[in-house]
Amino acid sequence: MYLALSIVHLMMCFILILIVLLQSGKGAQMGSAFGSGASQTIFGTRGTATFLNKLTTVAAIVFMLTSLSLAIIASQRFGTSVVREETSPASQAPAPMTSPDKSPTSPAAPASPARH
Repeated sequence: MYLALSIVHLMMCFILILIVLLQSGKGAQMGSAFGSGASQTIFGTRGTATFLNKLTTVAAIVFMLTSLSLAIIASQRFGTSVVREETSPASQAPAPMTSPDKSPTSPAAPASPARH
């Protein structure tokens, strides 16, 4: 099931890329709108949806559904985390406490003057 869904997902990815690249952009007629007698306005409505627009919508919906399905199947399939946790308390013993000879942050004590 996972492999078949992955293949469908990959095919839909390539189909969606191909469909989007085949379409002309909304601003493709923009140059003709300036004085060349174009009937469309700049970024105006395109009328009824074309076949490629409808096909893009269907392909995008199928792509999203396969993405969600693959995510759900993958979470059920691999229920364990990739981060391994140690469960035995013996392996997590605290480090022994050591006392530093001199603290690097404390200033050195001033030398007392010698009394004669």
